[in-house]
Amino acid sequence: MDLKKVMIEKLGRIDPRFFAALMRVARKVPLIEKKLDAEYQHLLSGMEDSVKPYRKDFESHAQLPLAGLPRDEVLSQMQQMSEREEDRWKDGHVSGAVYNGDAEHIDFLNRVYSLTSQCNPLHSDLWPSNSKYEAEIVSMTANMLGAGETGPGAEVCGTVTSGGTESILLAMKTYRDRARKLRGIRRPNMVLPVSAHAAFDKAAQYFGIKQIKLPLGPDFRADAGRLRRAIDRNTIVVVGSSPSFPHGAIDPIAEMSSLAQSRGVGFHTDACLGGFVLPWARKLGYRVPDFDFRLPGVTSMSADTHKYGFAAKGTSVVLYRDPELRRFQYFTASDWPGGMYFSPTFAGSRPGALSAACWAALLSMGEQGYLEATGKIMQTACAVRAGIEKIPGLRVLGDPLWVIAFASDEFDIYRVMDFMSRRGWILNGLHKPPAVHLCVTLRQAQPGVAERFCEDLEAAVEQVRSQPAEKGGLAPIYGLAASIPFRTEVSELLGRYLDMLYKV
Repeated sequence: MDLKKVMIEKLGRIDPRFFAALMRVARKVPLIEKKLDAEYQHLLSGMEDSVKPYRKDFESHAQLPLAGLPRDEVLSQMQQMSEREEDRWKDGHVSGAVYNGDAEHIDFLNRVYSLTSQCNPLHSDLWPSNSKYEAEIVSMTANMLGAGETGPGAEVCGTVTSGGTESILLAMKTYRDRARKLRGIRRPNMVLPVSAHAAFDKAAQYFGIKQIKLPLGPDFRADAGRLRRAIDRNTIVVVGSSPSFPHGAIDPIAEMSSLAQSRGVGFHTDACLGGFVLPWARKLGYRVPDFDFRLPGVTSMSADTHKYGFAAKGTSVVLYRDPELRRFQYFTASDWPGGMYFSPTFAGSRPGALSAACWAALLSMGEQGYLEATGKIMQTACAVRAGIEKIPGLRVLGDPLWVIAFASDEFDIYRVMDFMSRRGWILNGLHKPPAVHLCVTLRQAQPGVAERFCEDLEAAVEQVRSQPAEKGGLAPIYGLAASIPFRTEVSELLGRYLDMLYKV
């Protein structure tokens, strides 16, 4: 029995409650459970070699060596792996991931890291430089995002975090705790579009916050018309994206935040992806709707410095309209036998060198640097979008600026993605609808990269049109995940993939 085919073709006609009960029973029946297990292994077969490519070239270490290895030997192995991996992204064939990648910029950040590798912001008395770096990172980011135009009563503030996910988690935890203390809410919910980043799902799971999800309009932006009915007495925050990760669409932040404000509810703009692009794109004359603290209803924001801020990986900023709100983010313990303990974010000890590298990146870029980088990115994105729109059978989703998603009503778009991967492109597969996107960075702004992308994409479409479905690649897995309405089995597959990553 081809269980995968059965799952795709049959499960859509089964009542979800019956399916859930069926799977619970199936897990207790050895023969069925064995077939399920075999099918998962089949779907993941061949992927282990791709995620563990160094097994055949370098010794694996499941235990500490009896004697420490010579440092030159350790560095040599790391250098070899680094060189192999650099070849995968330096030519601009990866969506997102590496946002700057310039050799001189990387060398500069590495020098900053080496100067500050021992710094730990937890010990502000030992390293007051870290307090300077982080306070100024927050202030520079806040002023870029409208802090100076908020009007009386606002005092935009924030903290440095380890990335966009932590920024989002902290903001949601902050709204939950404030609502619990000030409004007595014990069953909180957040209202957000279905396209909001998965970090909000993680926050909901971690902090016990119910999600009320808004559908998207035909422009792939949140349907703000549904928001009024979605907010209720237990709503603690409304969320909008600027832009959304899947489709690069900017939600109607002005309308959504105004409605949230009228109902006494906080509003979070997730600008992790766009925070260091949209302000400069606006200055360059691109049409950018209001999305930041210039809107009185926006009470918090997230913006990733390690994306288009061009800092080293591992920093982001979460911002609040006033210190009173930020205080609900903090953790303090005043009666611990170990003394007074306090931290602004989830981590205790943190790599202060990353904050130092972030501060150095912002200073070295300056407004002019970000304007020039954004100009290159936007020009490249326009060329890529025009190239996609010229290929018969493809359609661009919505009206994106630089995160360009495209789909097809005529052929399997995941097969196109597989073909592109064989040409060296690493793109993002999307669901609902099935689509692929390219997140344009400075890597694609290199000469000839956009043209190469469009040429390879046209060849991919021709190949998929002319050839029957081919075996292998990620297309079957993406197709399966998109076809099955029961997310438990998809989650099981993803969990097994994560298990595979941690195998020695």
